[in-house]
Amino acid sequence: MQKNTATHAYLPDERPPLGKLLLYALQQVIVMFPATIAVALITGFQVSTTIFASGLATLCFVLITKGKIPMYYGSSFSYLTAVISLMTSQQITDKLSPEALTQLTAWLDKTTSVMPAEAIAFAQFGIIMSGLVSIVAGILVRVSGKNVVEKILPPTITGSIALVIGLTLAGVALGDAAPKALPVNAIAESGKSFINSLSGFGDLNIISQTIKDALATIGVGAVAAYEATAPAPTIMSSSWVWVVSISTLLSTILFSRYLKGFLSQLPLLLGAAVGCAVAGLLYLFGGADMNMFRAIPKEALDGSLWQAGGILAVPAFTLPKASWAAIFAIMPIAIATIPESTAHIYQLDIYVNNVAKQKGKARYKIDELLHLNLIGDGICDMVSGVVGGPAGTNYGENISTMAITKVFSSAVMVAAAVIAMVVSFFTPLVQAIYAIPTAVIGGLEIYLFGAIAAQGIAIMIDKKADMFSSKNLAVIACIMIIALGGQYAFGGNINFFGLQVPCIAGAAITGILLNLILSIGEKKEKAQEEVKEMMP
Repeated sequence: MQKNTATHAYLPDERPPLGKLLLYALQQVIVMFPATIAVALITGFQVSTTIFASGLATLCFVLITKGKIPMYYGSSFSYLTAVISLMTSQQITDKLSPEALTQLTAWLDKTTSVMPAEAIAFAQFGIIMSGLVSIVAGILVRVSGKNVVEKILPPTITGSIALVIGLTLAGVALGDAAPKALPVNAIAESGKSFINSLSGFGDLNIISQTIKDALATIGVGAVAAYEATAPAPTIMSSSWVWVVSISTLLSTILFSRYLKGFLSQLPLLLGAAVGCAVAGLLYLFGGADMNMFRAIPKEALDGSLWQAGGILAVPAFTLPKASWAAIFAIMPIAIATIPESTAHIYQLDIYVNNVAKQKGKARYKIDELLHLNLIGDGICDMVSGVVGGPAGTNYGENISTMAITKVFSSAVMVAAAVIAMVVSFFTPLVQAIYAIPTAVIGGLEIYLFGAIAAQGIAIMIDKKADMFSSKNLAVIACIMIIALGGQYAFGGNINFFGLQVPCIAGAAITGILLNLILSIGEKKEKAQEEVKEMMP
Protein backbone atom coordinates (compact mmCIF):
# COMPACT_ATOMS: atom_id res chain seq x y z
CA MET A 1 0.00 0.00 0.00
CA GLN A 2 1.71 3.16 -1.19
CA LYS A 3 0.65 6.69 -0.50
CA ASN A 4 1.74 10.06 -1.76
CA THR A 5 3.43 11.71 1.20
CA ALA A 6 4.44 14.82 -0.67
CA THR A 7 1.06 16.47 -0.18
CA HIS A 8 1.28 15.86 3.56
CA ALA A 9 4.84 17.08 4.01
CA TYR A 10 6.12 20.46 5.13
CA LEU A 11 9.37 22.11 4.14
CA PRO A 12 11.28 24.57 6.38
CA ASP A 13 9.51 27.68 5.03
CA GLU A 14 6.04 26.11 5.11
CA ARG A 15 3.65 26.49 8.03
CA PRO A 16 0.99 23.88 8.90
CA PRO A 17 -2.48 24.96 10.12
CA LEU A 18 -2.56 25.86 13.81
CA GLY A 19 -4.14 22.62 15.08
CA LYS A 20 -1.70 20.42 13.19
CA LEU A 21 1.16 22.72 14.11
CA LEU A 22 0.56 22.24 17.84
CA LEU A 23 0.34 18.45 17.57
CA TYR A 24 3.51 18.27 15.49
CA ALA A 25 5.21 20.48 18.06
CA LEU A 26 4.01 18.36 20.99
CA GLN A 27 5.45 15.31 19.23
CA GLN A 28 8.83 17.07 19.00
CA VAL A 29 8.67 18.01 22.70
CA ILE A 30 8.00 14.41 23.75
CA VAL A 31 10.96 13.26 21.67
CA MET A 32 13.40 15.77 23.20
CA PHE A 33 12.13 15.52 26.77
CA PRO A 34 13.82 12.30 28.02
CA ALA A 35 17.39 13.24 27.10
CA THR A 36 17.04 16.86 28.21
CA ILE A 37 15.64 15.87 31.62
CA ALA A 38 18.16 13.06 32.05
CA VAL A 39 21.06 15.49 31.58
CA ALA A 40 19.56 17.83 34.17
CA LEU A 41 19.08 15.02 36.70
CA ILE A 42 22.56 13.56 36.21
CA THR A 43 24.38 16.91 36.31
CA GLY A 44 22.28 18.37 39.12
CA PHE A 45 20.83 21.30 37.16
CA GLN A 46 17.29 22.45 37.93
CA VAL A 47 14.84 20.53 35.72
CA SER A 48 12.45 23.39 35.02
CA THR A 49 15.31 25.77 34.24
CA THR A 50 16.83 23.21 31.86
CA ILE A 51 13.54 22.80 29.97
CA PHE A 52 13.09 26.57 29.75
CA ALA A 53 16.67 27.01 28.53
CA SER A 54 16.21 24.42 25.75
CA GLY A 55 13.09 26.21 24.50
CA LEU A 56 14.63 29.69 24.68
CA ALA A 57 17.81 28.52 22.94
CA THR A 58 15.78 26.84 20.18
CA LEU A 59 13.90 30.09 19.56
CA CYS A 60 17.21 31.92 19.29
CA PHE A 61 18.53 29.27 16.90
CA VAL A 62 15.55 29.58 14.57
CA LEU A 63 15.90 33.38 14.67
CA ILE A 64 19.66 33.31 13.96
CA THR A 65 19.28 30.86 11.08
CA LYS A 66 16.26 32.82 9.74
CA GLY A 67 14.15 29.66 9.85
CA LYS A 68 16.30 27.94 7.22
CA ILE A 69 17.54 25.19 9.56
CA PRO A 70 14.72 23.47 11.49
CA MET A 71 16.44 21.92 14.50
CA TYR A 72 15.74 21.59 18.22
CA TYR A 73 18.43 22.49 20.76
CA GLY A 74 18.65 20.26 23.83
CA SER A 75 21.05 19.34 26.62
CA SER A 76 24.10 17.32 25.53
CA PHE A 77 25.52 14.22 27.24
CA SER A 78 28.99 15.15 25.93
CA TYR A 79 29.48 17.58 28.82
CA LEU A 80 28.52 15.24 31.68
CA THR A 81 32.03 14.16 32.66
CA ALA A 82 33.36 17.70 32.38
CA VAL A 83 30.67 19.17 34.67
CA ILE A 84 31.01 16.42 37.27
CA SER A 85 34.82 16.64 37.31
CA LEU A 86 34.58 20.44 37.66
CA MET A 87 32.39 20.07 40.74
CA THR A 88 34.99 17.86 42.42
CA SER A 89 37.89 20.25 41.73
CA GLN A 90 39.39 22.20 44.63
CA GLN A 91 39.27 25.40 42.54
CA ILE A 92 35.46 25.28 42.82
CA THR A 93 34.93 23.78 46.27
CA ASP A 94 37.22 26.40 47.86
CA LYS A 95 34.95 29.17 46.52
CA LEU A 96 31.69 27.76 47.90
CA SER A 97 29.95 28.84 51.08
CA PRO A 98 29.63 26.22 53.88
CA GLU A 99 25.95 25.71 53.03
CA ALA A 100 26.65 25.26 49.32
CA LEU A 101 29.55 22.90 50.06
CA THR A 102 27.27 20.77 52.23
CA GLN A 103 24.67 20.59 49.43
CA LEU A 104 27.36 19.80 46.84
CA THR A 105 28.64 16.97 49.04
CA ALA A 106 25.11 15.62 49.30
CA TRP A 107 24.76 15.78 45.52
CA LEU A 108 28.04 13.95 44.99
CA ASP A 109 26.86 11.32 47.48
CA LYS A 110 23.58 11.11 45.51
CA THR A 111 21.42 11.90 48.53
CA THR A 112 20.03 14.87 46.60
CA SER A 113 19.50 15.36 42.87
CA VAL A 114 20.28 19.09 42.68
CA MET A 115 23.56 20.97 42.85
CA PRO A 116 23.72 24.21 44.85
CA ALA A 117 23.09 27.34 42.79
CA GLU A 118 26.58 28.62 43.68
CA ALA A 119 28.17 25.60 42.00
CA ILE A 120 25.89 25.77 38.97
CA ALA A 121 26.93 29.40 38.50
CA PHE A 122 30.56 28.37 37.89
CA ALA A 123 29.49 25.69 35.40
CA GLN A 124 27.37 28.32 33.63
CA PHE A 125 30.46 30.40 32.94
CA GLY A 126 32.23 27.44 31.33
CA ILE A 127 29.13 26.70 29.24
CA ILE A 128 28.96 30.31 28.02
CA MET A 129 32.62 30.25 27.04
CA SER A 130 32.16 26.91 25.25
CA GLY A 131 29.74 28.69 22.94
CA LEU A 132 32.66 30.74 21.64
CA VAL A 133 34.28 27.58 20.27
CA SER A 134 31.30 26.82 18.03
CA ILE A 135 30.98 30.46 16.97
CA VAL A 136 34.66 30.65 16.00
CA ALA A 137 34.32 27.35 14.14
CA GLY A 138 31.31 28.73 12.27
CA ILE A 139 33.21 31.88 11.29
CA LEU A 140 36.17 29.81 10.06
CA VAL A 141 33.81 27.65 7.97
CA ARG A 142 32.23 30.79 6.52
CA VAL A 143 35.62 32.25 5.62
CA SER A 144 37.20 29.04 4.30
CA GLY A 145 34.29 28.10 2.08
CA LYS A 146 32.42 24.90 1.30
CA ASN A 147 35.26 23.21 -0.61
CA VAL A 148 37.65 23.41 2.35
CA VAL A 149 34.99 22.08 4.69
CA GLU A 150 34.30 19.13 2.42
CA LYS A 151 38.02 18.33 2.36
CA ILE A 152 38.19 18.32 6.16
CA LEU A 153 34.76 16.76 6.71
CA PRO A 154 33.95 14.66 3.62
CA PRO A 155 30.86 12.39 3.50
CA THR A 156 32.94 9.42 4.68
CA ILE A 157 33.48 11.25 7.99
CA THR A 158 30.09 12.95 8.44
CA GLY A 159 28.25 9.83 7.33
CA SER A 160 30.30 7.60 9.62
CA ILE A 161 29.78 9.97 12.55
CA ALA A 162 26.00 9.95 12.03
CA LEU A 163 26.11 6.16 11.76
CA VAL A 164 28.07 5.66 14.98
CA ILE A 165 25.92 8.18 16.87
CA GLY A 166 22.92 5.99 16.14
CA LEU A 167 24.78 2.77 16.94
CA THR A 168 26.31 4.04 20.20
CA LEU A 169 22.80 4.97 21.30
CA ALA A 170 21.59 1.42 20.67
CA GLY A 171 22.47 0.43 24.23
CA VAL A 172 20.50 3.40 25.57
CA ALA A 173 17.45 2.46 23.50
CA LEU A 174 17.40 -1.18 24.59
CA GLY A 175 18.32 -0.25 28.15
CA ASP A 176 15.27 2.00 28.28
CA ALA A 177 13.08 -0.52 26.46
CA ALA A 178 13.81 -3.18 29.08
CA PRO A 179 16.17 -2.18 31.91
CA LYS A 180 18.64 -4.86 32.87
CA ALA A 181 18.55 -6.44 36.30
CA LEU A 182 21.40 -4.32 37.63
CA PRO A 183 22.32 -3.72 41.26
CA VAL A 184 20.68 -0.56 42.53
CA ASN A 185 23.89 0.69 44.13
CA ALA A 186 25.65 0.49 40.76
CA ILE A 187 23.01 2.77 39.28
CA ALA A 188 23.23 5.19 42.16
CA GLU A 189 27.00 5.35 41.95
CA SER A 190 26.82 6.20 38.25
CA GLY A 191 25.10 9.43 39.06
CA LYS A 192 21.62 8.47 37.97
CA SER A 193 19.77 9.83 40.91
CA PHE A 194 16.50 9.31 39.14
CA ILE A 195 16.51 5.65 40.25
CA ASN A 196 13.37 6.47 42.20
CA SER A 197 11.55 7.04 38.93
CA LEU A 198 11.88 3.40 37.95
CA SER A 199 9.42 0.82 39.16
CA GLY A 200 10.39 -0.48 42.57
CA PHE A 201 11.17 -4.05 41.68
CA GLY A 202 13.97 -5.07 43.98
CA ASP A 203 15.73 -4.98 47.29
CA LEU A 204 15.84 -1.43 48.58
CA ASN A 205 18.18 -2.01 51.50
CA ILE A 206 21.03 -0.43 49.59
CA ILE A 207 19.13 2.72 48.58
CA SER A 208 19.36 5.87 50.63
CA GLN A 209 16.46 6.96 52.84
CA THR A 210 15.82 9.93 50.55
CA ILE A 211 15.14 7.65 47.60
CA LYS A 212 13.03 5.31 49.75
CA ASP A 213 10.84 8.25 50.69
CA ALA A 214 10.58 9.29 47.07
CA LEU A 215 9.52 5.80 46.06
CA ALA A 216 6.84 5.79 48.72
CA THR A 217 5.47 9.15 47.57
CA ILE A 218 4.94 8.06 43.97
CA GLY A 219 2.78 5.14 44.90
CA VAL A 220 5.18 2.35 44.07
CA GLY A 221 4.12 0.70 47.30
CA ALA A 222 5.33 0.35 50.80
CA VAL A 223 9.11 0.26 50.95
CA ALA A 224 8.96 -2.27 53.72
CA ALA A 225 7.02 -4.66 51.56
CA TYR A 226 9.69 -4.61 48.89
CA GLU A 227 12.45 -5.07 51.46
CA ALA A 228 10.64 -8.08 52.88
CA THR A 229 9.72 -9.84 49.66
CA ALA A 230 12.27 -8.98 46.95
CA PRO A 231 14.85 -11.77 46.50
CA ALA A 232 17.59 -9.87 44.68
CA PRO A 233 19.04 -6.34 44.51
CA THR A 234 17.57 -5.40 41.14
CA ILE A 235 15.59 -2.45 39.87
CA MET A 236 13.70 -4.38 37.21
CA SER A 237 13.02 -8.07 36.92
CA SER A 238 9.77 -8.26 35.00
CA SER A 239 9.64 -9.16 31.30
CA TRP A 240 6.37 -7.25 31.07
CA VAL A 241 8.37 -4.14 30.27
CA TRP A 242 9.04 -5.72 26.89
CA VAL A 243 5.31 -5.82 26.26
CA VAL A 244 5.15 -2.06 26.72
CA SER A 245 8.25 -1.23 24.67
CA ILE A 246 7.40 -3.62 21.81
CA SER A 247 3.80 -2.36 21.72
CA THR A 248 5.15 1.18 21.44
CA LEU A 249 7.67 0.30 18.74
CA LEU A 250 5.33 -1.78 16.56
CA SER A 251 2.44 0.67 16.78
CA THR A 252 4.76 3.57 15.87
CA ILE A 253 6.11 1.71 12.84
CA LEU A 254 2.65 0.60 11.70
CA PHE A 255 1.25 4.11 12.13
CA SER A 256 4.08 5.63 10.09
CA ARG A 257 3.65 2.98 7.39
CA TYR A 258 -0.09 2.59 6.97
CA LEU A 259 -1.86 5.67 8.31
CA LYS A 260 -2.78 8.24 5.69
CA GLY A 261 -2.84 11.99 5.59
CA PHE A 262 -2.47 14.02 8.75
CA LEU A 263 -2.40 11.02 11.12
CA SER A 264 0.55 9.53 9.23
CA GLN A 265 2.62 12.45 10.51
CA LEU A 266 1.92 11.70 14.18
CA PRO A 267 3.28 8.14 14.52
CA LEU A 268 5.52 8.89 17.51
CA LEU A 269 2.80 10.73 19.41
CA LEU A 270 0.27 7.97 18.69
CA GLY A 271 2.83 5.24 19.42
CA ALA A 272 3.61 6.82 22.79
CA ALA A 273 -0.13 6.94 23.53
CA VAL A 274 -0.45 3.21 22.77
CA GLY A 275 2.54 2.40 24.98
CA CYS A 276 1.17 4.46 27.86
CA ALA A 277 -2.23 2.74 27.46
CA VAL A 278 -0.59 -0.71 27.66
CA ALA A 279 1.43 0.36 30.71
CA GLY A 280 -1.76 1.73 32.27
CA LEU A 281 -3.57 -1.58 31.76
CA LEU A 282 -0.70 -3.52 33.34
CA TYR A 283 -0.77 -1.16 36.31
CA LEU A 284 -4.56 -1.47 36.55
CA PHE A 285 -4.56 -5.27 36.63
CA GLY A 286 -1.15 -5.93 38.16
CA GLY A 287 -1.17 -3.32 40.88
CA ALA A 288 1.85 -1.47 42.29
CA ASP A 289 4.25 -4.24 41.27
CA MET A 290 3.50 -3.45 37.61
CA ASN A 291 3.75 0.31 37.90
CA MET A 292 6.11 1.61 35.22
CA PHE A 293 5.16 5.28 35.39
CA ARG A 294 7.88 7.64 36.61
CA ALA A 295 8.24 10.56 38.98
CA ILE A 296 10.88 13.26 39.18
CA PRO A 297 12.69 13.59 42.54
CA LYS A 298 10.87 16.29 44.49
CA GLU A 299 13.95 18.39 45.14
CA ALA A 300 14.63 18.58 41.40
CA LEU A 301 11.48 20.68 41.03
CA ASP A 302 11.66 22.63 44.28
CA GLY A 303 14.08 25.29 43.06
CA SER A 304 12.12 28.24 41.73
CA LEU A 305 11.91 32.00 42.00
CA TRP A 306 8.23 31.89 42.92
CA GLN A 307 5.59 29.17 43.42
CA ALA A 308 1.83 29.13 43.60
CA GLY A 309 -0.06 26.18 44.99
CA GLY A 310 2.31 23.56 43.66
CA ILE A 311 1.09 24.27 40.12
CA LEU A 312 2.81 27.40 38.85
CA ALA A 313 6.54 27.66 39.48
CA VAL A 314 8.82 30.22 37.88
CA PRO A 315 12.14 28.50 36.99
CA ALA A 316 15.13 29.47 39.10
CA PHE A 317 17.61 31.52 37.12
CA THR A 318 21.15 32.01 38.34
CA LEU A 319 23.87 34.39 37.19
CA PRO A 320 27.19 32.90 36.04
CA LYS A 321 30.41 33.33 38.03
CA ALA A 322 33.79 33.60 36.31
CA SER A 323 36.19 30.72 36.78
CA TRP A 324 39.30 29.64 34.87
CA ALA A 325 38.71 26.08 36.08
CA ALA A 326 35.28 26.07 34.41
CA ILE A 327 36.78 27.30 31.14
CA PHE A 328 39.46 24.60 31.06
CA ALA A 329 37.02 21.84 32.08
CA ILE A 330 34.02 22.63 29.86
CA MET A 331 35.14 24.81 26.95
CA PRO A 332 37.19 22.14 25.09
CA ILE A 333 34.20 19.76 25.02
CA ALA A 334 32.51 22.06 22.51
CA ILE A 335 34.96 20.71 19.93
CA ALA A 336 33.28 17.32 20.31
CA THR A 337 29.93 18.67 19.15
CA ILE A 338 31.23 20.17 15.88
CA PRO A 339 31.47 16.89 13.89
CA GLU A 340 28.08 15.87 15.29
CA SER A 341 26.52 19.19 14.24
CA THR A 342 28.09 18.81 10.80
CA ALA A 343 26.60 15.35 10.41
CA HIS A 344 23.20 16.69 11.47
CA ILE A 345 23.24 19.43 8.83
CA TYR A 346 23.99 16.90 6.07
CA GLN A 347 21.29 14.56 7.37
CA LEU A 348 18.75 17.35 7.30
CA ASP A 349 19.84 18.46 3.83
CA ILE A 350 19.27 15.03 2.32
CA TYR A 351 15.78 14.52 3.72
CA VAL A 352 14.55 18.08 3.16
CA ASN A 353 15.62 18.00 -0.48
CA ASN A 354 14.01 14.61 -0.99
CA VAL A 355 10.69 16.15 0.04
CA ALA A 356 11.39 19.26 -2.05
CA LYS A 357 11.96 17.04 -5.10
CA GLN A 358 8.67 15.23 -4.48
CA LYS A 359 6.85 18.54 -4.23
CA GLY A 360 8.51 19.91 -7.37
CA LYS A 361 10.34 22.70 -5.52
CA ALA A 362 13.85 24.06 -5.92
CA ARG A 363 16.67 22.58 -3.87
CA TYR A 364 17.14 23.85 -0.31
CA LYS A 365 20.87 24.50 0.13
CA ILE A 366 20.98 23.52 3.79
CA ASP A 367 24.39 21.86 3.42
CA GLU A 368 25.80 25.29 2.57
CA LEU A 369 24.62 26.68 5.93
CA LEU A 370 27.01 24.76 8.16
CA HIS A 371 28.60 28.00 9.34
CA LEU A 372 25.23 29.36 10.37
CA ASN A 373 24.41 26.12 12.17
CA LEU A 374 27.65 26.23 14.17
CA ILE A 375 27.24 29.91 15.04
CA GLY A 376 23.66 29.24 16.10
CA ASP A 377 24.78 26.29 18.22
CA GLY A 378 27.36 28.46 19.97
CA ILE A 379 24.89 31.24 20.70
CA CYS A 380 22.44 28.62 22.03
CA ASP A 381 25.11 27.42 24.49
CA MET A 382 25.57 31.01 25.64
CA VAL A 383 21.83 31.57 26.03
CA SER A 384 21.43 28.33 27.97
CA GLY A 385 24.41 29.13 30.16
CA VAL A 386 23.16 32.64 30.96
CA VAL A 387 19.80 31.42 32.33
CA GLY A 388 21.23 28.40 34.17
CA GLY A 389 20.79 25.49 31.75
CA PRO A 390 23.33 22.82 30.69
CA ALA A 391 25.35 23.01 27.48
CA GLY A 392 23.72 21.35 24.50
CA THR A 393 23.54 20.72 20.79
CA ASN A 394 20.92 20.18 18.12
CA TYR A 395 19.18 16.84 18.63
CA GLY A 396 19.50 13.93 16.23
CA GLU A 397 16.29 12.36 17.56
CA ASN A 398 14.33 15.43 16.52
CA ILE A 399 15.87 15.22 13.04
CA SER A 400 14.84 11.55 12.90
CA THR A 401 11.31 12.56 13.87
CA MET A 402 11.24 15.00 10.98
CA ALA A 403 12.63 12.37 8.60
CA ILE A 404 9.93 9.89 9.67
CA THR A 405 7.03 12.35 9.58
CA LYS A 406 8.18 14.54 6.64
CA VAL A 407 7.44 17.63 8.75
CA PHE A 408 10.48 19.93 8.46
CA SER A 409 8.66 23.18 9.21
CA SER A 410 10.67 25.72 11.22
CA ALA A 411 7.35 26.99 12.57
CA VAL A 412 6.89 23.61 14.27
CA MET A 413 10.24 24.04 16.02
CA VAL A 414 9.19 27.49 17.20
CA ALA A 415 5.94 26.04 18.56
CA ALA A 416 7.84 23.18 20.24
CA ALA A 417 10.17 25.69 21.88
CA VAL A 418 7.23 27.76 23.15
CA ILE A 419 5.49 24.63 24.50
CA ALA A 420 8.68 23.61 26.32
CA MET A 421 8.98 27.06 27.89
CA VAL A 422 5.33 27.03 28.98
CA VAL A 423 5.67 23.52 30.41
CA SER A 424 8.69 24.63 32.47
CA PHE A 425 6.42 27.01 34.43
CA PHE A 426 3.87 24.34 35.39
CA THR A 427 5.12 21.58 37.66
CA PRO A 428 2.19 19.19 36.93
CA LEU A 429 2.93 19.41 33.17
CA VAL A 430 6.61 18.61 33.74
CA GLN A 431 5.61 15.67 35.92
CA ALA A 432 2.98 14.48 33.42
CA ILE A 433 5.39 14.35 30.46
CA TYR A 434 8.18 12.85 32.55
CA ALA A 435 5.74 10.22 33.87
CA ILE A 436 5.79 8.49 30.47
CA PRO A 437 7.27 5.05 31.25
CA THR A 438 10.90 4.45 30.36
CA ALA A 439 9.79 1.39 28.36
CA VAL A 440 7.64 3.65 26.14
CA ILE A 441 10.57 5.99 25.59
CA GLY A 442 12.76 2.98 24.79
CA GLY A 443 10.30 1.75 22.17
CA LEU A 444 10.43 5.15 20.45
CA GLU A 445 14.22 5.32 20.77
CA ILE A 446 14.74 2.03 18.95
CA TYR A 447 13.09 3.59 15.90
CA LEU A 448 14.59 7.07 16.30
CA PHE A 449 18.17 6.04 17.05
CA GLY A 450 18.08 3.44 14.31
CA ALA A 451 16.92 6.17 11.94
CA ILE A 452 19.95 8.29 12.93
CA ALA A 453 22.25 5.42 11.96
CA ALA A 454 20.37 4.91 8.69
CA GLN A 455 20.79 8.60 7.90
CA GLY A 456 24.56 8.16 8.14
CA ILE A 457 24.40 5.51 5.44
CA ALA A 458 22.14 7.80 3.40
CA ILE A 459 24.76 10.59 3.55
CA MET A 460 27.45 8.36 2.07
CA ILE A 461 25.10 7.05 -0.62
CA ASP A 462 23.79 10.50 -1.52
CA LYS A 463 27.28 12.00 -1.72
CA LYS A 464 28.50 8.99 -3.74
CA ALA A 465 31.32 8.12 -1.36
CA ASP A 466 33.73 5.61 -2.94
CA MET A 467 33.51 2.61 -0.61
CA PHE A 468 36.24 0.78 -2.56
CA SER A 469 38.85 3.47 -1.89
CA SER A 470 41.57 2.33 0.51
CA LYS A 471 41.62 5.83 2.04
CA ASN A 472 37.87 5.85 2.66
CA LEU A 473 37.87 2.32 4.04
CA ALA A 474 40.64 3.23 6.49
CA VAL A 475 38.84 6.39 7.65
CA ILE A 476 35.46 4.68 8.07
CA ALA A 477 37.01 1.66 9.82
CA CYS A 478 38.88 3.77 12.39
CA ILE A 479 35.87 5.98 13.13
CA MET A 480 33.59 2.98 13.60
CA ILE A 481 35.89 1.03 15.90
CA ILE A 482 37.06 3.96 18.04
CA ALA A 483 33.52 5.30 18.50
CA LEU A 484 31.84 1.96 19.16
CA GLY A 485 34.75 0.46 21.06
CA GLY A 486 35.04 3.57 23.20
CA GLN A 487 31.36 3.39 24.02
CA TYR A 488 31.21 -0.26 25.01
CA ALA A 489 34.74 -0.77 26.40
CA PHE A 490 35.29 2.56 28.17
CA GLY A 491 31.75 3.78 28.87
CA GLY A 492 31.79 6.59 26.32
CA ASN A 493 34.98 8.43 27.38
CA ILE A 494 38.55 7.47 26.54
CA ASN A 495 41.32 8.53 28.94
CA PHE A 496 44.02 10.23 26.89
CA PHE A 497 46.86 11.66 28.99
CA GLY A 498 44.44 12.50 31.79
CA LEU A 499 41.86 14.06 29.48
CA GLN A 500 38.49 12.31 29.24
CA VAL A 501 37.76 12.43 25.49
CA PRO A 502 34.20 11.53 24.38
CA CYS A 503 34.58 8.49 22.13
CA ILE A 504 32.64 10.02 19.22
CA ALA A 505 34.76 13.17 19.37
CA GLY A 506 37.93 11.09 19.51
CA ALA A 507 36.74 9.03 16.54
CA ALA A 508 35.90 12.17 14.57
CA ILE A 509 39.28 13.80 15.27
CA THR A 510 41.06 10.56 14.32
CA GLY A 511 39.04 10.35 11.11
CA ILE A 512 39.78 13.98 10.19
CA LEU A 513 43.52 13.64 10.78
CA LEU A 514 43.72 10.30 8.99
CA ASN A 515 41.78 11.63 6.01
CA LEU A 516 44.07 14.66 5.72
CA ILE A 517 47.23 12.50 5.96
CA LEU A 518 45.98 9.99 3.40
CA SER A 519 44.95 12.81 1.05
CA ILE A 520 48.58 13.90 0.61
CA GLY A 521 49.58 13.23 -2.96
CA GLU A 522 46.02 12.34 -3.97
CA LYS A 523 45.82 15.01 -6.69
CA LYS A 524 49.08 13.79 -8.23
CA GLU A 525 47.83 10.20 -8.26
CA LYS A 526 44.55 11.20 -9.90
CA ALA A 527 46.38 13.23 -12.54
CA GLN A 528 48.60 10.23 -13.34
CA GLU A 529 45.55 7.97 -13.65
CA GLU A 530 43.88 10.43 -16.01
CA VAL A 531 47.03 10.52 -18.19
CA LYS A 532 47.12 6.73 -18.33
CA GLU A 533 43.46 6.60 -19.38
CA MET A 534 44.13 9.08 -22.20
CA MET A 535 47.09 7.10 -23.55
CA PRO A 536 46.33 4.61 -26.35
